[in-house]
Amino acid sequence: MVSFQTFDPDVCGSELSEAIMRDGCAIVNKAMSINKLKQLKSELSSHIDNTGISDPDPFMGHKTKRFGALLSRCPSTRDLVRTPLILEVADNILRPHCARYQINYTGIMHIEPGEQKQKIHRDTGFYPIQNPAPPLTLSTMWAISKFTADNGATRIIPGSHLWPDNRSPELDEVEIAEMPSGSVLLYLGNLLHGGGANKSDVPRCGLNLVYALGWLRQEENQYLAVPADEVKTFPPELQRLMGYDLGTVNLGFVDHKHPFDFINGTAGDGPGVLAPPDLMEDDNAVKRLKFVNAKASKRARFKV
Repeated sequence: MVSFQTFDPDVCGSELSEAIMRDGCAIVNKAMSINKLKQLKSELSSHIDNTGISDPDPFMGHKTKRFGALLSRCPSTRDLVRTPLILEVADNILRPHCARYQINYTGIMHIEPGEQKQKIHRDTGFYPIQNPAPPLTLSTMWAISKFTADNGATRIIPGSHLWPDNRSPELDEVEIAEMPSGSVLLYLGNLLHGGGANKSDVPRCGLNLVYALGWLRQEENQYLAVPADEVKTFPPELQRLMGYDLGTVNLGFVDHKHPFDFINGTAGDGPGVLAPPDLMEDDNAVKRLKFVNAKASKRARFKV
């Protein structure tokens, strides 16, 4: 049976990337500093208190608070999403299949006592690409509170990123991503997983930051999640990571201008450069996906 690895914060990016590609996931213990964790908890507190539970869909949870737009609501996430180790892993895992990758989703999943376990699923189910497939997204689940088997820690099925869509997991293949607060679970978007049941008397709070190939539609629309005037104050690296960049040569321009120049008011009057040499070089290095004729298949969710 496939398992997964847990690493210390000083793990090198190549070793971590290799483990994720092999097992579909990995944990880095205490990857966030104590001060950063305290600051995040402070920023999130009022938003958690003011967020209700109104989604009738049991998949989203009857006792799970969810909200997004974290780059606007929680300033500390602007650095967290650019954690050097995470970006190194994203480079290793996503860049073979895209010239640029981008933020796909930012959100809180606050599982309260009494919540039931979520159906096992893949995060990439809304992209009509059959599995097994190359990585489309890389997810990070940061433990704002500790994750335990009793309070709803994420349930994962290591190795399932290599399965076909119709392969259902057995109960003994499910593992629990227990980790102390400040740690992070990294997993591929096509890894089967789901939130756990909270049988404790305390909430389980996770902060989910997801990265995706730059030519995919974002799950959370970053251009509307953060007001443009606020985006203009962000560091250039963060602006580009949000999607204010070309996805590849000639992909994502605005009135034939580079989106980074457009948002920052530096585009000028004429057309912009939409095939800069560095981007052209990265585009030429991309491993093109090969599609074959296949029967249609619906999004997979399993009750395990």
